[in-house]
Amino acid sequence: MMSQLPLDLVRTLLAVVDEGTFDAAAQALHVTPSAVSQRVKALEQRVGRVLLIREKPVRPTESGEVIVRFARQLARLEHDAHAALGMTGPGEATRVSIAVNADSLATWFLPALTRVPEDVRPCYELLREDEQHTARLLREGLVMAAVTSAPDAVAGCSVRPLGRMRYLPVAAPAFAERWLGFGAGVPPKAGAGVPTKAGAGGPTKVGSRVPLNDLIVDAPVVFFDRRDEFQDAFVRGLAGGRPAGARRHYVPTSEGFVDAVVAGMGWGMVPAVQAERLLHTGRLVNLAPEGTADAPLFWQQWKLDSPALTAVAEAVAAEAAETLEAV
Repeated sequence: MMSQLPLDLVRTLLAVVDEGTFDAAAQALHVTPSAVSQRVKALEQRVGRVLLIREKPVRPTESGEVIVRFARQLARLEHDAHAALGMTGPGEATRVSIAVNADSLATWFLPALTRVPEDVRPCYELLREDEQHTARLLREGLVMAAVTSAPDAVAGCSVRPLGRMRYLPVAAPAFAERWLGFGAGVPPKAGAGVPTKAGAGGPTKVGSRVPLNDLIVDAPVVFFDRRDEFQDAFVRGLAGGRPAGARRHYVPTSEGFVDAVVAGMGWGMVPAVQAERLLHTGRLVNLAPEGTADAPLFWQQWKLDSPALTAVAEAVAAEAAETLEAV
């Protein structure tokens, strides 16, 4: 019941989580650290659960995440109510926090935000996270919405499909010729013969014919980070369960990842929307035209009657419909 969650205690807990320490929360709230500690303890006694892991920085427990999410939703509703009543300050912006994966952020997501009507006066806080992990930020109450690969709605959230982001296995032409047996820009078929490599630096002579699926398991490869599974999944499908090569470069930005592939550091799975222009100009070659991989994307957001959140959701869905592959 609402009477069990006094709003001053709820807001204090949120301040502690956001500021990271009791002392910093006290400064933000203009009270003493002792008062902050007493409020948090009082709230924990009311709910009968520990709400904070008292480390530096402070982190909410699973129960604390529920209270933090409630506090953020309350702040959102309070702001919308003030705006509807004309009680907001002149020119006051509407803060919208969203978790989004790096590839979407580098390709279609920012154009989506430009579709939001200016009268909403949005002020965005974008948190970059892998699409397989953005839902966690929703559960923790750190964001209001997320582009995610999770089709199952987080508690208290709604979900809608956006489409599929297509990835292509690509490499620089010189890299493909050196490591994967491409000749004159013509890709070999998986299982088709290509010149044998000799030595650690790549092929130096033409010998027996070696299939692409045997060559690619030894070729240098670019990964976004250690949670990136696209390259391994592609090679396993091509090479009978074997993973990608052991010589791995980790480049944790979408633009940097593409630049590394173009520079010939390794091959990689690049979003089609980024790869197409580079393929057209000859800076990349497609290693296996039939070997695409699709990542389904979903939009999850708090179940709130918030005009700002609704406007952002509609803009994101409209841009995704024009940019992503249909579900």
